Amino acid sequence: MDLHFGDSKPTDDERAAVDALLGPPESSWEGADRSDADLRWARGGREARDRRDLLLPGLHAINDRVGWISDGALDYLCRRLTVPPAEAYGVATFYAMFSVKPRPATVLHVCTDLACAAAGASGLCAGIESRLGLGSGVSVQRSPCLGLCERAPAALAIKAGDPVRTAVSAPATVHDAVLAASAPDSAPEEPPAALAVPQAGGDDLILLRRVGVVDPSSLDDYRAHGGYTALRRAFELGPAGVIREVTDSGLVGRGGAAFPTGRKWQATASQPDHPHYVVCNADESEPGTFKDRVLMEGDPYALVEAMTIAAYATGAHRGYLYLRGEYPRALHRLEHALAQARARGLLGDDILGQGYAFDIEIRRGAGAYICGEETALFNSIEGYRGEPRSKPPFPVEKGLFGKPTVENNVETLVNVLPILTMGAPAYAAIGTGRSTGPKLFCVSGSVARPGIYELPFGATLGELLELAGARDGLRAVLLGGAAGGFVRADELDIPLTFEGTREAGTTLGSGVVMAFDDTVPLPRLLLRIAEFFRDESCGQCVPCRVGTVRQEEALHRIVERTGAAAADDIALLREVGRAMRDASICGLGQTAWNAVESAIDRLGAYE
Repeated sequence: MDLHFGDSKPTDDERAAVDALLGPPESSWEGADRSDADLRWARGGREARDRRDLLLPGLHAINDRVGWISDGALDYLCRRLTVPPAEAYGVATFYAMFSVKPRPATVLHVCTDLACAAAGASGLCAGIESRLGLGSGVSVQRSPCLGLCERAPAALAIKAGDPVRTAVSAPATVHDAVLAASAPDSAPEEPPAALAVPQAGGDDLILLRRVGVVDPSSLDDYRAHGGYTALRRAFELGPAGVIREVTDSGLVGRGGAAFPTGRKWQATASQPDHPHYVVCNADESEPGTFKDRVLMEGDPYALVEAMTIAAYATGAHRGYLYLRGEYPRALHRLEHALAQARARGLLGDDILGQGYAFDIEIRRGAGAYICGEETALFNSIEGYRGEPRSKPPFPVEKGLFGKPTVENNVETLVNVLPILTMGAPAYAAIGTGRSTGPKLFCVSGSVARPGIYELPFGATLGELLELAGARDGLRAVLLGGAAGGFVRADELDIPLTFEGTREAGTTLGSGVVMAFDDTVPLPRLLLRIAEFFRDESCGQCVPCRVGTVRQEEALHRIVERTGAAAADDIALLREVGRAMRDASICGLGQTAWNAVESAIDRLGAYE
């Protein structure tokens, strides 16, 4: 049984948005005029399945043009792609940036997550809503982290149309946010990405050395500063030689899991099944994380080059860059970089005259934290709900489209460039024996100089906070974001390595370092973390779907009660947390209790 939308018809704008993506319909079955086409045939079988992955871009096309997705528009898109409407409805309602109910063409997303909450997001939202009032033509939505933590509080305005227009206000004031929503084209320009890098221009930088130095729109400028030297070196080494260098360097994933990159590449390259795929996970949605955004905005060609090297090493000829939907400037920079690389023979059928073919397609996310999990990301690209898959099989065997796939995040990939240019031994000499190379840290909260910092593994938390100018009255530091854990202000000698943080009973995660002074209400902060996980749970497995709700309910009660009643709820939290950690399918449920547990045990949050 399937959903049917009755007699709902797409508007001219909705039809035009879909046709601009898919081309004009070829038959009446797909929605063409009956006088011009034959109703007796439709795409089916393999051809229909091969088009299913265009569902997410199609939903974006409608939402971008109109601001929401009507029954008629969804039905038309389903006809064009031969997708059951019930499945398409399930996909459309999965993502926070889409709406299947009428709403104004302009949506103003105001971040209310951890860094922005500490910077006064609640008052900002109230002021914006008061200023706009009813009938303003603007929908104000409280949003999870927008990846602008160094400029908190933050707001993102999206105005539907042809073309869609966006404007960022950060740090946001009521006046600037309202201006961004009412007149995106008149809003002040975003500051350059280099302003998010307090060390910009430093001689000792490796990953960030070009940010603020090169023009991110200029391929010539990138090449003049060492760009594409690593790819030429890769062609000299050959695929096996590249994998050997990456393996010998000790590089591990920078997204939080810390899996050895060389092993992942080798496992993918050795699979006999073809084609192979390379996927860049640029859907950094962990509250407090913004390093990948800064890299993409400030040095986009580095990511294009690094993905090309990963593809060459693993035998892939197609790559997908999954970019979170809340990064409009990164999208424009990367689209321009890909177009320039194709025009100059650095992507396409014969890269650098080596007879090697590879190209990259950008796929936009639409507001789903769970799509940072690699298999959920694959489902999203394929046109399904972004729900994690059970493992095994692992992505190196059956990943995107059921084929061997190597998936890395932006920071991991960009590390490959210095490995090839300086050599694996020199790279491995940076950091410590078990955590090699440089690491990017996203510092925000109660510090004088928030931003992205590059330090070798092994620097201490105190050294990092000293660079960032931690304020007086420091009470706690959150490492790893909402999925990480808190440490006390007297634990700043923790070495920032994977093994060092593990030994200290916490996690390095993706590199989030969020400082909070004694003016931040800790119980409210923990409740916001619980709300975040409840909202972002995909609902596929019971431990996470139910556990995140029970966790939030218990924290609400604890805030309102004390004594024995609070003790009972803390005991319940521990039981629920253990169940989520042990039985959830993916890392979201497995880590949803971490920050709350650490706040209770290390900080005495409710004493």
